[in-house]
Amino acid sequence: MKPVDIYTTPICGFCHAAKRLLTQKGVAFNEIDVMTDAARKQEMIQRANGGRTVPQIFVGETHVGGCDDLYALEQAGKLDPLLAD
Repeated sequence: MKPVDIYTTPICGFCHAAKRLLTQKGVAFNEIDVMTDAARKQEMIQRANGGRTVPQIFVGETHVGGCDDLYALEQAGKLDPLLAD
């Protein structure tokens, strides 16, 4: 399975929803809290091509987008193939 990075803040409901979906699917992920770490927030913005909202989700080097994008991939049956090696 490809590594998953998810940039979050502790007060973001969409972040919690995205993490819940990944957890339900048994997907391990690397959570990066950008609320108090300006350097990590800049890293997120650069990786997400200017995306400033959380969550920002990456599967391997592929930028998935946010929570709605993650759920849309799941609904379309495209999340599992993306996660697979």
